[in-house]
Amino acid sequence: MATWTEFAAATPWLASSIRALLHQYGPGMGYLATVRADGGPRVHPVSPIVTDEGLYCFVIDSPKRRDLERDGRYALHAFPAEDSDVEAYVSGRARPVTSVATVEHLVRQHRAAPTVDWRLYELTVESALLHRHEAGAYPNTWRDPAAGHNGPAHERRPRKPFLQLVAA
Repeated sequence: MATWTEFAAATPWLASSIRALLHQYGPGMGYLATVRADGGPRVHPVSPIVTDEGLYCFVIDSPKRRDLERDGRYALHAFPAEDSDVEAYVSGRARPVTSVATVEHLVRQHRAAPTVDWRLYELTVESALLHRHEAGAYPNTWRDPAAGHNGPAHERRPRKPFLQLVAA
């Protein structure tokens, strides 16, 4: 699985657009789908963190976290935009972050409560999709070539970005 950094290096426009959608309201907002023990899906709202170093998520002690501990597969869908019908998701595997420096940096930056039983996960990227539902639009997709998918990894780039990240 590719790290967010590797995904962004392979498809900068797609990664930037997905990052902008995840952070369109400031803090990251999305829905995290995990795999329950019986194989069914479980979906919860989360606050993902996209940095230049990676895609992360603090996950409290919950069924969602137990899903990730047992079976790291996930799909993350961006929170719907109020003023457009563009949608984005990434999928791959979640893995606990073991770097103390990374955890401490993100805890400080995002004010993770020290009294809450949370664990920081890095979300690797196996596939990504960005799509605007309108006439003539087509999905922009990417698949990690190292993950063994049939066919090439690719990016379909429209003439202009769907959403641009604007610095405050």
